[in-house]
Amino acid sequence: MPFDDLSEFLAAAEHAGELVRVRAEVDPVLEVGEITSRVCRQPGGGPAILFENVRGRSMPVVTNLLGGERRLSHALRCGSLAEVEARIEQLLRPELAEGWLGSLKLLPHLAQLTRLPPKTVKSGRSQQVVRMGRDIDLRELPFLQCFPKERAGSVTGGQLVSQHSETGERHVASCLLSVQGQDSLGIHWHSQDAAAAHFQGYRAERRQMPLAVVLGGDPALSFLASLPLPGQADAWLLAGFLREKNVELVKARTLELSVPACADVVLEGLVDTEAPFAPADTVALPSGFYSLPGDVPVLNVTAVTHRSNPVVPALVPGPPPTEQTWWDRVAERLLRPIVRLFVPEIVDLSRPAVGAGRNYLFVSIRKEYPQQARKVMNALWGLRGYATQKIVVVVDDDVDVRDEAAVWFHAGANVHPGRDVIFCEGPTHADDHAAPAAGVGHKMGLDATRKWPEEGHPRDWPDPLAMSRQMRELVDGRWREYGFGG
Repeated sequence: MPFDDLSEFLAAAEHAGELVRVRAEVDPVLEVGEITSRVCRQPGGGPAILFENVRGRSMPVVTNLLGGERRLSHALRCGSLAEVEARIEQLLRPELAEGWLGSLKLLPHLAQLTRLPPKTVKSGRSQQVVRMGRDIDLRELPFLQCFPKERAGSVTGGQLVSQHSETGERHVASCLLSVQGQDSLGIHWHSQDAAAAHFQGYRAERRQMPLAVVLGGDPALSFLASLPLPGQADAWLLAGFLREKNVELVKARTLELSVPACADVVLEGLVDTEAPFAPADTVALPSGFYSLPGDVPVLNVTAVTHRSNPVVPALVPGPPPTEQTWWDRVAERLLRPIVRLFVPEIVDLSRPAVGAGRNYLFVSIRKEYPQQARKVMNALWGLRGYATQKIVVVVDDDVDVRDEAAVWFHAGANVHPGRDVIFCEGPTHADDHAAPAAGVGHKMGLDATRKWPEEGHPRDWPDPLAMSRQMRELVDGRWREYGFGG
């Protein structure tokens, strides 16, 4: 069964020896961030950390909550990620997928097939305490400042809930917000985000835009909200399928939106679409750098609701490895069956940690015709979630894309720069400071596959050096006899 709330998950993590309780008083300004960054560098991602006594704050905060494959698998209630991937792949067999490619709304259909869409209930623990008006003070919440140039706390690890101004279609995604004042937040979304598109719809209608920020609850919901799902697919629909249990929702107190009944904290608010944007405070980004100057829309908080004993989760940004590194690694496993539906020749793909989830993508393919690597690159750049990938390296199917040294070895050996380097102009990641304009620039592909004569290679291609299986087995069996130990 899935976890009903965050406290249940924390109890399970502690029982498994994967939670450390910090009872000493800690400062939300820099100290929590530095502690977390050090723990994240431990082998396997380190334990989750529950800071029970955060100076000047009314609630505890948990960091590195899903900073490891084991806890992520546990959050998804599976023995292994391969088990979840297999469940998704089984539902994506061709006879089920037929006719859905054009709509790009695959996952909502899957959730309907399982009869586990979100359901509305009358009340939830997320509204045991309600604060409105002058009772709202975001500065009392344990939002962290993780690096010296940040001027205020940031809201990380939450779910941003928005809806289409005309259809009411819900969208749930992750988003970074910065505390602007007692009851206001700066929204650091990107122009490619669905919520930003919803904002334009409300602006055209000269209406205020309702938004909710959900923190805590079942940790699977926060993770699934971070996935770049196809089209307008609803993360809570996918959650119902993976959890094998409906996500229970309650109506927000001041908005025409629904939020998870199991959440620890919910921030409700409105964006004045006719108001000028506010200067954005400098914030630390998952890219490992600070944000650049700019203006952001402001969320005016109308209500803060929470459980009677809430815990606020936070993602601490920084150069990899971080908790986000594990989220990215698991996300590519869960999305692989969907990507294969559109690009079937893909064997495996991996975003190495050194690329901060956005700079490098390694792809192995079954090569069946000339220039197929280029076709794969362009297909991936046409998919949401990979459209802004900066550098794509394509290798043959016998190369393990999770072995970074092996990928770069074959790139160095198989790439002829004048022939095998491809440039593509288009959207880039909005946080890519190397792009000359925010969100616009160049991407690069490296065709590191073995070349065929039709691809402009007139010479024979050499066979790689490899020992025979028989000799490897013989040496394995005699290894101790040689005097090298076990």
